[in-house]
Amino acid sequence: MTQQWTLARSALRGAGARFRALLTGADDPRALATRDWTIADSAAHVLGIALLYVELVEPGTRLLDVPGLAEVMSTTNVDTVADVNALVLRHFAERDPAVLAAALGDAIERILAATADMAPQTPIPWLGSSLVPVSGVVSHLVNELLVHGWDMARAARRPWPMPDEEAALYWDQFFLGMLRLDYGTLLNTSLPMPRRPIAVRFRSAHTPEATIMLGDRRVWIAPDEQPYDVRVTFRPARFNLMLFGRIGTATAALRRDVVVGGPRPWRLPAFLRVVHMPNGRLAPA
Repeated sequence: MTQQWTLARSALRGAGARFRALLTGADDPRALATRDWTIADSAAHVLGIALLYVELVEPGTRLLDVPGLAEVMSTTNVDTVADVNALVLRHFAERDPAVLAAALGDAIERILAATADMAPQTPIPWLGSSLVPVSGVVSHLVNELLVHGWDMARAARRPWPMPDEEAALYWDQFFLGMLRLDYGTLLNTSLPMPRRPIAVRFRSAHTPEATIMLGDRRVWIAPDEQPYDVRVTFRPARFNLMLFGRIGTATAALRRDVVVGGPRPWRLPAFLRVVHMPNGRLAPA
C-alpha cells in the first residue's frame, strides 16, 4: 500500500504537469475534445474536480461556488454523474488556458500538501454518500487527468502518454478501495439486475487479482477462493478508456486490451449493465 500511495502522489504531480503543458500548448482551446466539450471545457471540468478535492482534504475550505452542489453530490449515482459535471461547469465560467493551468497546478500542490501525513486508507466522503480512501481520491484525479488529457490530445493532435502503472491506480486504489469501505448509492442504477449472482475475476500485470460479486442488488469483493463466472484480463490504460466510453468494447477486445474468458463469459454484459463507470454507451436512457 505504501508503494502505491507513493506512486499515486508522484503520478498526480507528473500527470498534472503533462496535462497543463498540453492545455497551454494547444493551438485552439475551442476545438472539440468530446462531442460536447472543448479542450478548455475539459480542462475546466478537471480543475473543478481538483478544487472539490482540495475542499475534501482541507476541512473548512470552500473554492467552488455552486448552489446545491452538496445535495446533488450526496444523492448521485453512476448514471447521474453527468448531471453533477454539468452543474459545476454551468457555475464555473473560466476558460482561459493559462488561468486554468495555473489554478490546476496550485490545486494539485494543495492536495499533495494536505494529504502528505495521511494514512492512505483514510476514508474521505465522496459522491453518492460513498467513502473512498484518500489514496483512491488522489488516484481518481490521476485518472481524470489521463482520460481527459487523452480527449484533449486527440483534438490538439498531440501525443499523450498513459502509463499502465498510473492508469491501474484507478482500479486498484479508487474502485476497489471504495468497495472495501462503502459505495453508498453510487452503484445504484435503474437498469435490470441479473436473476442470479455473477462473479467476475479481474486481473492485470499492474493490479492484484480481485473477484467482484454482483447479487441481491449488492456489489462486493469476494474472497480469493470464490469460483468465478467470467475472467477479465486487461491492460489498465486501454481498459480505463473502454470503461469511460472512449473506445468501444469491440475495439478493446480486437486489440486484446481486454481479454474475456472463464467458464461463463456470456454473463459479463449483465454484470456491466450494473457495475460500470460513467459511460454514455452504458447509461440508461
